[in-house]
Amino acid sequence: MGGRAYVIDTPIPSGPVNGNGNGHRRPTVIDGELVDPAAVRAEVESLDAEEIIAWALEGFGHDLRFAVSFQKTSSVMVDLVNRIEPRAKFFYVDTGLLFPETYETRDALEERYGVQFERIADRMTAEQGGPDAANLLPPEGACCADRKVELMGTALGEVSCWASGIRRVDSRTRANAPKFGWDERFGLWKLNPLADWDDKRVWNYIKDHHVPYNPLHDQGYPSIGCMPCTSAAPDGEDARAGRWAGTDRTECGING
Repeated sequence: MGGRAYVIDTPIPSGPVNGNGNGHRRPTVIDGELVDPAAVRAEVESLDAEEIIAWALEGFGHDLRFAVSFQKTSSVMVDLVNRIEPRAKFFYVDTGLLFPETYETRDALEERYGVQFERIADRMTAEQGGPDAANLLPPEGACCADRKVELMGTALGEVSCWASGIRRVDSRTRANAPKFGWDERFGLWKLNPLADWDDKRVWNYIKDHHVPYNPLHDQGYPSIGCMPCTSAAPDGEDARAGRWAGTDRTECGING
């Protein structure tokens, strides 16, 4: 970023405190002058994935967490981050409804990189996870809110920035996702290092670096979530067409 070093401030109340107790945070720039977050976003936008991850690790330190879902982009991000900072912190939300292949991918990545993925789950999921948990689903429309969004808010309650593997090519709802910006939903900064990556680049990276990935991708699942609401996507359809098929839903609420 042209030799400029941003320092990430502690919370500065600039409006209502959000649901996880965080006030708005702002980055400060050199010479003690406050920088417009939009300007920071514009500068970060020019960085490649490795540069933006390194920048965020330096600026946020222990206040940065990497969220993974054990899809192909998570595999890439784990490899990228591990090359820069092997001690970086990763976590995942376990709804108790994940595919067996998803847990297998978690285990393969832990073995390959020596990382420990922090598991975020509620008590019901922790005690009764697995396929039988499908019988414990809340009323229609509330499952994602209860099992994913609320848990994500808990996981992010003590951090200043989180990183996801979403990309602009994923869907129309993500087409304008910035590489870095303010996440109004959770009241903290959000990093999307792979925002401008397409499928070819993702798969080339996985192949070139021999990165473990979820085998469901080889079975017609371009996007992978929970078992009850994920199916293989029809040929030629949007990459997320297999998520909540038959409904007008496109996001669980975490990323949009």
